[in-house]
Amino acid sequence: MSIETLEYDVIGLGFGPANLAIAVALDEDRRVREHGLRYCFLEKKPAFEWHGGMLLEDSRMQISFLKDLATLRNPSSRYTFVSYLHEKRRLEAFINISTFTPSRLEYNDYLGWAAAQFSDRVHYGEEVIGVEPVLDGGDVTRVKVISRLADGRTRARITRNLVVSIGGEPVVPEAFRPLKGDARVMHSSSYLERIQACGEPKRLAVVGSGQSAAEIFSDLCGRYPSAEVSLVMRSQALRPADDSPFINEIFDPSYTDVVYGQSPEEREAFIQANAQTNYSVVNLDLIESIYHRLYLQKVTGHAPHNLLPQRNIEAVQAGDAGIRLTLSGPEGVEDRLYDAVVLATGYRRDGYKRLLGGLAEHLGEGVERDYRLCCQPQMTAGIYLQGCCEASHGLSDTLLSVLAIRSQEVVDALMDSRRQRQSAGVASACA
Repeated sequence: MSIETLEYDVIGLGFGPANLAIAVALDEDRRVREHGLRYCFLEKKPAFEWHGGMLLEDSRMQISFLKDLATLRNPSSRYTFVSYLHEKRRLEAFINISTFTPSRLEYNDYLGWAAAQFSDRVHYGEEVIGVEPVLDGGDVTRVKVISRLADGRTRARITRNLVVSIGGEPVVPEAFRPLKGDARVMHSSSYLERIQACGEPKRLAVVGSGQSAAEIFSDLCGRYPSAEVSLVMRSQALRPADDSPFINEIFDPSYTDVVYGQSPEEREAFIQANAQTNYSVVNLDLIESIYHRLYLQKVTGHAPHNLLPQRNIEAVQAGDAGIRLTLSGPEGVEDRLYDAVVLATGYRRDGYKRLLGGLAEHLGEGVERDYRLCCQPQMTAGIYLQGCCEASHGLSDTLLSVLAIRSQEVVDALMDSRRQRQSAGVASACA
């Protein structure tokens, strides 16, 4: 059974930090109010949540709080992190701790505080199951968004513009895919929820070598101090993230023009050359903490926690005794048995292609500078992508660093009905 069809100027798919920043920019843009722009957001989760599976008590943000939802665009915004602290009566106390990187728990609370101010614009508990073209003659001037509610009913909405920000999809290595549904194998995205259902495991493995893997390894060591905890990784060692000031400039919103203006080959080389800023790297203080933990084991002679570097997972078997990993490494092939395995193996960002499958014949290749997906000439409805444009817009695209500025760029494009291409000097991926 379906409920009535509603029409909008803009619909946002997903309501994580990216579309939350869009909501903030829409709310603060005078033109939106003057033109009475009708917009809403659809989110399949029952309430706002930002990486709930990784809200570890000791985890901290890896970027400055000044790169919040609004400060770089509008420092006087009522949606800044400082405004949040002031309203929560913690501003002076936060100043006293002398940090630019709050805890992840606090930043999640900030995002939830901002999201609560748009409760009338967000429809939680609705999973988008299809996007279809709405034909006007031979042109696609609008699209239909079909969502499914928790009770099984469907709802259809029509919009002239779609802003897609559905986040990443967990990457599960091929060897583990046959174990889908096995409660003993979990992805880091659901770590906190799933690990609490494991009882008192004696043998645990974490697969990965990035920040999430290191955080989970450290958490498991503290959570189960007597259990055997192994960090299994292909690399030789945990590598520190390069967050030095000059390197950090590649995450500045203004650097997006530099990256976008390069050829596809130059962009790919640039991303590869700077991957150590974001992928398979760990904050130095966490590396030092883990090293210190392992060193103390040498002092006491009790070593339940260990790193297994230069290991490839050759096979995975599930049995009554546990999850058996066959590992190959410097000393040959070995089998290790674990009660639970956590996969800190990252995310993929191409889920939007499946979601927009109903529009496939009307879509083109590439993304314009203002994040509009290139389309066939008959497609005038706007499709904007967020968080899946790394190949064209640079490493910052999947991060929080550009939220404030990017949101305004998208809103500017939404408000420009004629949509002129970028000025000379910044090439278009659609050309």
